[in-house]
Amino acid sequence: MSAREEIDLDAVPVRRLNRLLQGRDSARQAGSFDVLNPRGRHALAAGLVDPIDVVIHGHAGYYCAGMNQQARVTVAGNAGTGVAENMMSGEVRVHGDASQSAGAAGWGGLLAIGGDASARCGISMKGIEIVVGGSVGHMTGFMAQAGCLVVCGDAGAAFGDSIYEAELYVLGEVETLGADCVEKDMDDRHVARIGELLGRAGFAADASAFRRYGSARQLYHFRIDNAAAY
Repeated sequence: MSAREEIDLDAVPVRRLNRLLQGRDSARQAGSFDVLNPRGRHALAAGLVDPIDVVIHGHAGYYCAGMNQQARVTVAGNAGTGVAENMMSGEVRVHGDASQSAGAAGWGGLLAIGGDASARCGISMKGIEIVVGGSVGHMTGFMAQAGCLVVCGDAGAAFGDSIYEAELYVLGEVETLGADCVEKDMDDRHVARIGELLGRAGFAADASAFRRYGSARQLYHFRIDNAAAY
C-alpha cells in the first residue's frame, strides 16, 4: 500500500472522493490522502468510518467531515457551515476559521478550530469535545447536552442558552449568557480537563485562567413561574 494518495477535485467529483474515502470504491489503496483543489466544495470527507488520515489542502464548504467515525480529517484552510456535524469519533481539525454550527449535534471525537467559529458552535452537542483557538459567535452551546467546549478567545451573546449538562470554558469575555446558563466554580479537575484538551488540540493557553459555565438546572421541566425565561 502506498504511503499517501493524492486526489485532485478538479479531476474527480466529490461523490467519487467520498466513495473512495468511505471504502466503497475498490480502487482505494492508501490509508492517508491529500485532497487537492477543494475550492470550497461541499460535503468533503463526509461519512467516513475507517481510521484513515485525510488532509484537505484549501478551503472546505458546507458539512465537511460530517458524521465522521474514526478518521482524522484536517482542513488546511477555512470551513463552511456545519463542519464535523454529527461527528461520532475521530478528529477533525480546521487550521483557519469555521462558519456557523461547527460540531453541531456531535456525539464524540475532537473538533479543533485554529481560528474563530461563527454562531451556534456546538449547538445541541451530545458528547463531542470542541476546542476553539479564537472566539465564537452568538448562541454558542445552545441546548448543549453533553461534552466539553473550550474557547480560547471571547464568546458572543446568549452563550450556553438552554444548556443541559455540557461543560463550557472561556478564556476571554462573554458578551451575555443565555437562558439557564450560569458561571460555575472551577477546581483542579476542571483545570486538568482544560489542559488535557488544549494539549490534544495543540493550543497553548493557561488552563487555570479559564472560566467555567454550565446549567443552572431551572429549565429542565416547564414551570409556569419560569415562563418568561423560555
